[in-house]
Amino acid sequence: MRIINLKPGRPFAVFLTLLPFALAFVAYAIGSDIRLSENPADKLLPAPGTVWDTAWRLITEPDRRSGRILFWHDTWASLRRLAIGIGISASIAAVFGLAIGLIPLMRSFLAQFVAVLSMIPPLALLPILFIVFGLGELSKVVLIVVGTLPFLIRDLSQRVVEIPAELIVKAQTLGASSWVIAIRVALPQLMPRLILAVRLSLGPAWLFLIAAEAIASDLGLGYRIFLVRRYLAMDVILTYVIWITLLAFLVDLALRRISRRCFPWAEDSL
Repeated sequence: MRIINLKPGRPFAVFLTLLPFALAFVAYAIGSDIRLSENPADKLLPAPGTVWDTAWRLITEPDRRSGRILFWHDTWASLRRLAIGIGISASIAAVFGLAIGLIPLMRSFLAQFVAVLSMIPPLALLPILFIVFGLGELSKVVLIVVGTLPFLIRDLSQRVVEIPAELIVKAQTLGASSWVIAIRVALPQLMPRLILAVRLSLGPAWLFLIAAEAIASDLGLGYRIFLVRRYLAMDVILTYVIWITLLAFLVDLALRRISRRCFPWAEDSL
């Protein structure tokens, strides 16, 4: 039997899924043990037990100065910025994606402009955003929007263009207006793709958020990572990196579940 035809059963599939994580953990533990055996004061690869103890301390012990558990305040601040930025970006992208995909005049007017905007490195605009919008919350949210919006518009407009012409023709034959076609025909086709596009844009969105928090912030996951780096507190940094990864995975999983529940018919086409 050819290897491309081999499909693992459920237990074996779970084993294969967990295996890379176990191998990565074992490799890290071995590397940490080697470095610590040579230099017990080494901070580059703290022992897994040290990372665990640090993580437990961060999530349970309040800050001596403020009395707050900073770990959860950092998490809330970052998630709020991310949600607002992605929410604004997705909403605008849905409107412009429909317009560019459905209306040839809008496609000729904006498609190439959006394509050019998508080529601009968002992080290169960060100093400009800080100058224009200040160092507060607004500039961080705007960076997420600027970084993800062009990609979302291009992806969604292409999905609208790919809608079978027969659907549009049948709707017009039944007397549907352009507005009705957009809302009743194109938008339902667009929503599964919107969720998928948001999932794909979450990685860059986290990057833009952490970069903005690292440069100008007093709260947030990115801010805390860059604050403790000067002390070589790798146990704290690793805790925050693992937590950010877990948050990103949980958000992606939630969006995937929403898509499967609300649009089961679209799973195969995506």
